[in-house]
Amino acid sequence: MQRRQLLLAATFAAALASPLTHAQNGPIRLIVPYPPGGPLDITARVLAEGVKDTLGTVVVENKAGAGGNIGADVVAKAAPDGTTIGIAATATHAVNPWLFSKMPYDAGRDFAGVTQMVRVPNVLVVNADRAARLGINSLADLVAYGKAHPGQLNYGSGGNGSAGHLAGELFKHQAGIFALHIPYRGANPAQLALLAGEVDFNFDNLAAAAPNIKSGKLKALAVTSLNPSPMLPGVAPMSARYPGFAIDTWWGLVAPAGTPAPVLDKLSQAFGAALAAPATRERFENLLAEPVASTPAQFDQFMAAERAKYQPLVKASGAKVD
Repeated sequence: MQRRQLLLAATFAAALASPLTHAQNGPIRLIVPYPPGGPLDITARVLAEGVKDTLGTVVVENKAGAGGNIGADVVAKAAPDGTTIGIAATATHAVNPWLFSKMPYDAGRDFAGVTQMVRVPNVLVVNADRAARLGINSLADLVAYGKAHPGQLNYGSGGNGSAGHLAGELFKHQAGIFALHIPYRGANPAQLALLAGEVDFNFDNLAAAAPNIKSGKLKALAVTSLNPSPMLPGVAPMSARYPGFAIDTWWGLVAPAGTPAPVLDKLSQAFGAALAAPATRERFENLLAEPVASTPAQFDQFMAAERAKYQPLVKASGAKVD
Protein backbone atom coordinates (compact mmCIF):
# COMPACT_ATOMS: atom_id res chain seq x y z
CA MET A 1 0.00 0.00 0.00
CA GLN A 2 2.87 2.34 0.90
CA ARG A 3 4.54 1.67 -2.47
CA ARG A 4 1.26 2.43 -4.31
CA GLN A 5 0.88 5.70 -2.40
CA LEU A 6 4.45 6.68 -3.32
CA LEU A 7 3.76 5.90 -6.98
CA LEU A 8 0.59 7.98 -6.97
CA ALA A 9 2.41 10.84 -5.26
CA ALA A 10 5.13 10.67 -7.89
CA THR A 11 2.51 10.73 -10.65
CA PHE A 12 0.88 13.81 -9.17
CA ALA A 13 4.23 15.53 -8.71
CA ALA A 14 5.20 14.83 -12.30
CA ALA A 15 1.87 16.10 -13.56
CA LEU A 16 2.18 19.29 -11.57
CA ALA A 17 5.76 19.88 -12.69
CA SER A 18 5.02 19.19 -16.36
CA PRO A 19 1.48 18.17 -17.32
CA LEU A 20 2.76 17.03 -20.70
CA THR A 21 5.06 14.37 -19.24
CA HIS A 22 2.76 11.59 -20.43
CA ALA A 23 2.93 12.92 -24.00
CA GLN A 24 6.72 13.23 -23.89
CA ASN A 25 7.11 9.58 -22.85
CA GLY A 26 5.31 8.36 -25.93
CA PRO A 27 2.13 8.85 -27.97
CA ILE A 28 -1.28 9.10 -26.36
CA ARG A 29 -3.72 6.36 -27.39
CA LEU A 30 -7.18 7.65 -28.27
CA ILE A 31 -9.60 4.70 -28.35
CA VAL A 32 -12.60 5.03 -30.65
CA PRO A 33 -15.12 2.27 -29.81
CA TYR A 34 -16.57 2.22 -33.33
CA PRO A 35 -15.26 1.36 -36.83
CA PRO A 36 -13.17 3.77 -38.91
CA GLY A 37 -14.85 6.31 -41.16
CA GLY A 38 -17.86 7.28 -39.05
CA PRO A 39 -18.46 10.73 -37.50
CA LEU A 40 -16.95 9.75 -34.14
CA ASP A 41 -13.81 8.45 -35.81
CA ILE A 42 -13.49 11.47 -38.08
CA THR A 43 -13.86 14.01 -35.27
CA ALA A 44 -11.40 12.07 -33.10
CA ARG A 45 -8.79 12.24 -35.85
CA VAL A 46 -9.42 15.95 -36.41
CA LEU A 47 -8.79 16.64 -32.71
CA ALA A 48 -5.77 14.33 -32.60
CA GLU A 49 -4.24 16.51 -35.30
CA GLY A 50 -5.31 19.66 -33.46
CA VAL A 51 -3.48 18.87 -30.21
CA LYS A 52 -0.17 17.59 -31.60
CA ASP A 53 1.61 20.86 -30.79
CA THR A 54 0.50 20.82 -27.14
CA LEU A 55 0.21 17.12 -26.30
CA GLY A 56 2.45 15.48 -28.86
CA THR A 57 1.41 12.55 -31.02
CA VAL A 58 -2.08 11.15 -30.46
CA VAL A 59 -2.67 7.77 -32.10
CA VAL A 60 -6.30 6.91 -32.85
CA GLU A 61 -7.16 3.22 -32.39
CA ASN A 62 -10.50 1.73 -33.42
CA LYS A 63 -11.79 -0.97 -31.06
CA ALA A 64 -15.30 -1.70 -32.30
CA GLY A 65 -17.82 -4.26 -31.12
CA ALA A 66 -20.65 -4.94 -28.66
CA GLY A 67 -22.31 -1.59 -29.23
CA GLY A 68 -19.13 0.25 -28.29
CA ASN A 69 -18.57 -1.69 -25.07
CA ILE A 70 -15.33 -3.35 -26.20
CA GLY A 71 -13.53 -0.09 -26.88
CA ALA A 72 -14.91 1.61 -23.77
CA ASP A 73 -13.68 -1.31 -21.68
CA VAL A 74 -10.16 -0.86 -23.07
CA VAL A 75 -10.18 2.67 -21.66
CA ALA A 76 -11.71 1.60 -18.34
CA LYS A 77 -8.94 -0.94 -17.74
CA ALA A 78 -6.02 1.20 -18.94
CA ALA A 79 -3.45 2.73 -16.62
CA PRO A 80 -4.76 6.03 -15.14
CA ASP A 81 -1.78 8.09 -16.25
CA GLY A 82 -3.12 10.05 -19.24
CA THR A 83 -1.51 7.85 -21.87
CA THR A 84 -4.83 6.23 -22.82
CA ILE A 85 -8.05 8.15 -23.37
CA GLY A 86 -11.17 7.30 -25.33
CA ILE A 87 -14.45 8.37 -26.81
CA ALA A 88 -17.51 8.21 -24.58
CA ALA A 89 -20.79 8.34 -26.48
CA THR A 90 -24.52 8.30 -25.86
CA ALA A 91 -24.58 4.53 -26.31
CA THR A 92 -21.50 3.55 -24.32
CA HIS A 93 -22.07 5.83 -21.34
CA ALA A 94 -25.81 6.49 -21.16
CA VAL A 95 -27.82 3.76 -22.92
CA ASN A 96 -25.77 0.56 -22.78
CA PRO A 97 -25.67 0.40 -18.96
CA TRP A 98 -29.45 -0.16 -19.04
CA LEU A 99 -29.63 -2.02 -22.35
CA PHE A 100 -27.07 -4.78 -21.73
CA SER A 101 -27.78 -7.29 -18.98
CA LYS A 102 -24.02 -7.67 -18.40
CA MET A 103 -21.52 -4.84 -18.79
CA PRO A 104 -17.73 -5.19 -18.74
CA TYR A 105 -17.34 -1.77 -17.11
CA ASP A 106 -19.23 0.62 -14.83
CA ALA A 107 -20.01 3.75 -16.81
CA GLY A 108 -20.29 5.84 -13.68
CA ARG A 109 -17.26 4.66 -11.71
CA ASP A 110 -14.63 3.51 -14.21
CA PHE A 111 -14.09 6.77 -16.11
CA ALA A 112 -13.04 10.36 -15.56
CA GLY A 113 -14.41 13.00 -17.90
CA VAL A 114 -12.01 15.08 -19.98
CA THR A 115 -14.33 17.18 -22.16
CA GLN A 116 -17.47 16.86 -24.19
CA MET A 117 -16.67 17.13 -27.89
CA VAL A 118 -19.79 17.18 -30.00
CA ARG A 119 -23.55 17.44 -29.98
CA VAL A 120 -25.61 16.35 -33.00
CA PRO A 121 -29.41 16.52 -32.87
CA ASN A 122 -31.55 13.74 -34.21
CA VAL A 123 -34.34 14.66 -36.57
CA LEU A 124 -37.84 13.29 -37.15
CA VAL A 125 -38.04 12.60 -40.88
CA VAL A 126 -40.68 11.18 -43.20
CA ASN A 127 -40.48 10.01 -46.81
CA ALA A 128 -41.32 13.18 -48.75
CA ASP A 129 -43.45 11.45 -51.41
CA ARG A 130 -45.37 9.44 -48.83
CA ALA A 131 -45.87 12.53 -46.67
CA ALA A 132 -47.33 14.39 -49.65
CA ARG A 133 -49.78 11.55 -50.35
CA LEU A 134 -50.87 11.41 -46.70
CA GLY A 135 -51.03 15.17 -46.24
CA ILE A 136 -48.33 15.22 -43.57
CA ASN A 137 -46.51 18.53 -43.65
CA SER A 138 -45.78 19.05 -39.96
CA LEU A 139 -45.37 17.27 -36.64
CA ALA A 140 -48.98 18.12 -35.83
CA ASP A 141 -50.10 16.48 -39.08
CA LEU A 142 -48.22 13.27 -38.23
CA VAL A 143 -49.80 13.11 -34.77
CA ALA A 144 -53.25 13.82 -36.20
CA TYR A 145 -52.80 11.08 -38.80
CA GLY A 146 -51.70 8.62 -36.14
CA LYS A 147 -54.77 9.35 -34.03
CA ALA A 148 -57.11 9.15 -37.01
CA HIS A 149 -55.56 5.89 -38.24
CA PRO A 150 -54.74 3.85 -35.14
CA GLY A 151 -52.34 1.00 -35.71
CA GLN A 152 -51.41 2.07 -39.23
CA LEU A 153 -48.13 3.89 -38.58
CA ASN A 154 -44.70 2.30 -38.21
CA TYR A 155 -41.18 3.62 -37.80
CA GLY A 156 -37.69 2.30 -38.29
CA SER A 157 -34.50 2.55 -36.27
CA GLY A 158 -30.95 1.28 -36.26
CA GLY A 159 -31.84 -1.38 -33.71
CA ASN A 160 -33.42 -2.05 -30.35
CA GLY A 161 -32.19 0.43 -27.78
CA SER A 162 -30.77 2.83 -30.37
CA ALA A 163 -31.35 6.57 -30.03
CA GLY A 164 -33.86 6.38 -32.88
CA HIS A 165 -35.80 3.62 -31.12
CA LEU A 166 -35.87 5.45 -27.78
CA ALA A 167 -36.87 8.74 -29.40
CA GLY A 168 -39.70 6.94 -31.19
CA GLU A 169 -40.98 5.39 -27.98
CA LEU A 170 -40.85 8.71 -26.15
CA PHE A 171 -42.69 10.38 -29.03
CA LYS A 172 -45.42 7.72 -29.03
CA HIS A 173 -45.89 8.09 -25.29
CA GLN A 174 -46.06 11.88 -25.30
CA ALA A 175 -48.17 12.12 -28.45
CA GLY A 176 -50.60 9.40 -27.38
CA ILE A 177 -50.31 7.46 -30.64
CA PHE A 178 -49.20 3.97 -31.59
CA ALA A 179 -46.58 3.18 -34.22
CA LEU A 180 -45.00 -0.22 -34.72
CA HIS A 181 -41.23 -0.21 -34.22
CA ILE A 182 -39.24 -2.00 -36.93
CA PRO A 183 -35.56 -2.45 -35.97
CA TYR A 184 -32.91 -2.70 -38.68
CA ARG A 185 -29.26 -3.73 -38.52
CA GLY A 186 -27.91 -0.21 -38.31
CA ALA A 187 -28.97 3.35 -39.05
CA ASN A 188 -28.12 3.15 -42.77
CA PRO A 189 -30.47 0.21 -43.52
CA ALA A 190 -33.16 2.01 -41.52
CA GLN A 191 -32.77 5.12 -43.64
CA LEU A 192 -32.86 3.07 -46.84
CA ALA A 193 -36.11 1.49 -45.63
CA LEU A 194 -37.59 4.95 -45.09
CA LEU A 195 -36.49 6.09 -48.54
CA ALA A 196 -38.08 2.95 -50.03
CA GLY A 197 -41.37 3.59 -48.23
CA GLU A 198 -41.13 0.50 -46.01
CA VAL A 199 -41.63 2.63 -42.88
CA ASP A 200 -43.51 5.87 -42.26
CA PHE A 201 -41.00 7.83 -40.19
CA ASN A 202 -37.62 7.62 -38.49
CA PHE A 203 -35.74 9.53 -35.85
CA ASP A 204 -32.39 9.74 -37.62
CA ASN A 205 -29.09 11.41 -36.87
CA LEU A 206 -29.09 14.81 -38.54
CA ALA A 207 -25.65 14.29 -40.06
CA ALA A 208 -26.84 11.10 -41.76
CA ALA A 209 -30.24 12.45 -42.81
CA ALA A 210 -29.14 15.88 -44.03
CA PRO A 211 -28.16 14.93 -47.62
CA ASN A 212 -31.58 13.39 -48.26
CA ILE A 213 -33.33 16.31 -46.57
CA LYS A 214 -31.46 18.74 -48.82
CA SER A 215 -32.27 16.67 -51.91
CA GLY A 216 -35.98 16.65 -51.04
CA LYS A 217 -36.25 12.88 -50.58
CA LEU A 218 -36.89 13.23 -46.86
CA LYS A 219 -38.97 15.86 -45.08
CA ALA A 220 -37.80 17.08 -41.67
CA LEU A 221 -40.66 17.61 -39.21
CA ALA A 222 -38.76 18.37 -35.99
CA VAL A 223 -35.34 18.15 -34.35
CA THR A 224 -34.89 16.33 -31.06
CA SER A 225 -32.58 18.88 -29.44
CA LEU A 226 -34.06 20.95 -26.62
CA ASN A 227 -33.59 24.10 -28.70
CA PRO A 228 -33.71 24.77 -32.45
CA SER A 229 -30.62 23.56 -34.27
CA PRO A 230 -28.52 26.08 -36.22
CA MET A 231 -27.70 23.15 -38.50
CA LEU A 232 -31.34 22.93 -39.65
CA PRO A 233 -32.85 26.42 -39.60
CA GLY A 234 -36.61 26.73 -39.73
CA VAL A 235 -37.29 23.30 -38.22
CA ALA A 236 -38.77 23.50 -34.72
CA PRO A 237 -37.64 21.24 -31.88
CA MET A 238 -39.87 18.47 -30.54
CA SER A 239 -39.76 20.32 -27.20
CA ALA A 240 -41.88 23.12 -28.67
CA ARG A 241 -44.82 20.68 -28.63
CA TYR A 242 -43.60 18.26 -25.94
CA PRO A 243 -41.68 20.21 -23.27
CA GLY A 244 -38.46 18.55 -22.15
CA PHE A 245 -38.18 16.27 -25.19
CA ALA A 246 -34.44 16.04 -25.84
CA ILE A 247 -32.56 13.08 -27.32
CA ASP A 248 -29.33 14.25 -28.88
CA THR A 249 -26.38 12.25 -30.10
CA TRP A 250 -23.24 13.33 -28.23
CA TRP A 251 -19.72 12.17 -27.61
CA GLY A 252 -16.65 13.32 -25.75
CA LEU A 253 -13.36 12.26 -24.22
CA VAL A 254 -12.81 10.24 -21.05
CA ALA A 255 -9.82 8.81 -19.24
CA PRO A 256 -9.62 5.88 -16.81
CA ALA A 257 -10.88 6.62 -13.31
CA GLY A 258 -8.07 7.69 -11.03
CA THR A 259 -6.26 9.78 -13.63
CA PRO A 260 -4.71 12.72 -11.72
CA ALA A 261 -6.69 15.95 -11.86
CA PRO A 262 -3.77 18.01 -13.26
CA VAL A 263 -3.48 15.57 -16.18
CA LEU A 264 -7.23 15.71 -16.82
CA ASP A 265 -7.15 19.50 -16.73
CA LYS A 266 -4.24 19.67 -19.18
CA LEU A 267 -5.97 17.26 -21.57
CA SER A 268 -9.23 19.19 -21.28
CA GLN A 269 -7.54 22.52 -21.97
CA ALA A 270 -5.66 21.18 -24.98
CA PHE A 271 -8.65 19.49 -26.56
CA GLY A 272 -10.90 22.45 -25.66
CA ALA A 273 -8.56 24.78 -27.53
CA ALA A 274 -8.61 22.41 -30.51
CA LEU A 275 -12.42 22.36 -30.45
CA ALA A 276 -12.50 26.17 -30.51
CA ALA A 277 -10.12 26.46 -33.46
CA PRO A 278 -11.82 27.83 -36.62
CA ALA A 279 -10.46 24.97 -38.74
CA THR A 280 -11.97 22.41 -36.36
CA ARG A 281 -15.34 24.15 -36.28
CA GLU A 282 -15.41 24.21 -40.09
CA ARG A 283 -14.61 20.49 -40.32
CA PHE A 284 -17.26 19.67 -37.73
CA GLU A 285 -19.87 21.83 -39.43
CA ASN A 286 -19.41 19.74 -42.56
CA LEU A 287 -20.55 16.78 -40.43
CA LEU A 288 -23.41 18.89 -38.99
CA ALA A 289 -21.76 18.40 -35.60
CA GLU A 290 -21.68 21.24 -33.09
CA PRO A 291 -18.42 21.45 -31.09
CA VAL A 292 -19.11 21.53 -27.35
CA ALA A 293 -16.20 21.88 -24.94
CA SER A 294 -16.51 21.43 -21.17
CA THR A 295 -14.45 20.96 -18.04
CA PRO A 296 -13.87 17.43 -16.72
CA ALA A 297 -16.37 18.01 -13.89
CA GLN A 298 -19.00 19.36 -16.28
CA PHE A 299 -18.67 16.36 -18.56
CA ASP A 300 -18.93 13.95 -15.60
CA GLN A 301 -22.11 15.69 -14.48
CA PHE A 302 -23.52 15.67 -18.00
CA MET A 303 -22.92 11.93 -18.46
CA ALA A 304 -24.51 11.17 -15.07
CA ALA A 305 -27.60 13.17 -16.05
CA GLU A 306 -27.80 11.37 -19.39
CA ARG A 307 -27.66 7.95 -17.68
CA ALA A 308 -30.45 9.00 -15.36
CA LYS A 309 -32.52 10.20 -18.33
CA TYR A 310 -32.12 7.05 -20.38
CA GLN A 311 -32.74 4.51 -17.62
CA PRO A 312 -36.57 4.86 -17.65
CA LEU A 313 -36.62 5.22 -21.45
CA VAL A 314 -34.78 1.95 -22.02
CA LYS A 315 -36.97 0.19 -19.46
CA ALA A 316 -40.16 1.51 -21.05
CA SER A 317 -38.97 0.45 -24.51
CA GLY A 318 -38.54 -3.15 -23.37
CA ALA A 319 -35.23 -3.35 -25.26
CA LYS A 320 -32.63 -5.70 -23.77
CA VAL A 321 -29.38 -7.25 -24.96
CA ASP A 322 -28.37 -10.46 -23.17
